[in-house]
Amino acid sequence: MDIVWYGHSCFRLSERGRASVVTDPFDAHLGYELPRLKANIVTISHDAPGHNNLEVVKGYDHLLHGPGEYEIGGVFVIGVATYDKKVETPRHNVVYVLDYDSLTVAHLGDLDHVPTQSMVDALGPIDIALVPVGGGGSLSSSQAAEVVSLLEPSIVIPMHFQTEALTGVELDPVDRFLKEMGVNATEQEPLLRVSSSGLPEQTQVVLLDYRH
Repeated sequence: MDIVWYGHSCFRLSERGRASVVTDPFDAHLGYELPRLKANIVTISHDAPGHNNLEVVKGYDHLLHGPGEYEIGGVFVIGVATYDKKVETPRHNVVYVLDYDSLTVAHLGDLDHVPTQSMVDALGPIDIALVPVGGGGSLSSSQAAEVVSLLEPSIVIPMHFQTEALTGVELDPVDRFLKEMGVNATEQEPLLRVSSSGLPEQTQVVLLDYRH
């Protein structure tokens, strides 16, 4: 499987012989260069300009923007709605779990609170977690670290944090999350290429570069 990050919460996931997926495509107001993307499936975690710009994705056959279970092109997808019962007006957000048979990837969208154990159980086992870490309405660095400890993924890829390109919103830098995870500064990779046989035994943080 190849996982490429384009900035904010936008990734492209691809595996030979299975449907390709783009998550949360953004618009120009964030400051990132708009990518030219092609995929079979687009997932939208919530309806906001930084997460729902379908115009940059070509050729998609399926748009997922709510909870449910889907099986498309060899990929089984579970969408789980998240909301904080303690908040009077909870934010809409959907976590998508993408099951590629041998690998399971969870895109947490704009999750803004540490989920309950029942919600964690609903997501099932996670190999790779794409986790917001920069605050700004989603998980803070400390909350993100707590979520990682609950999900116990093999690989964590941070997203939704401050970068040189980001101008549309103000978020915390990824360094705070790395510190919470006890990780020293790590090199950014252009993509993550991984197989089920190559998963680490201990949770590993992989930092991707939006500049390709």
